[in-house]
Amino acid sequence: MPANLRVVIDTNVFISSFFGGIPREIINLWKDGEIVLCLSQSIVEEYMEVLNRLGLKDKNALLKLMRLFAEGYNCMFAATTPELKVVKNDPDDNKFIECAVELESRLIVSGDKHLTDIKKYMDIEIVSPREFMERFGRNR
Repeated sequence: MPANLRVVIDTNVFISSFFGGIPREIINLWKDGEIVLCLSQSIVEEYMEVLNRLGLKDKNALLKLMRLFAEGYNCMFAATTPELKVVKNDPDDNKFIECAVELESRLIVSGDKHLTDIKKYMDIEIVSPREFMERFGRNR
């Protein structure tokens, strides 16, 4: 895996990581310092909103996560992002592409069809969690 690989992770992948599987493996790559998580205020807000809506029971996991974000642990934050209109069917998903553009990330990991159908925007690839792990994950 390239050192300091910058990755934007869609909310569905991030939330799914709490339930295990490939999404958890991806988040573990971030926690282990193998990828840099690219974030914007709107992405973090959406992560937290969905976690609260789902009633995440593990408050310790949520607090630990918030601490990692607050400390900037293997994260890059976009103070501002360009306003793009790439995702026509779900404009709310543009925030992930906007963040990738601003922070010069070359990868968005998503399970959202509105994003994965785009496949590539400029030099940013949009890949599924499985495809990400096949191409960039630890040797298994």
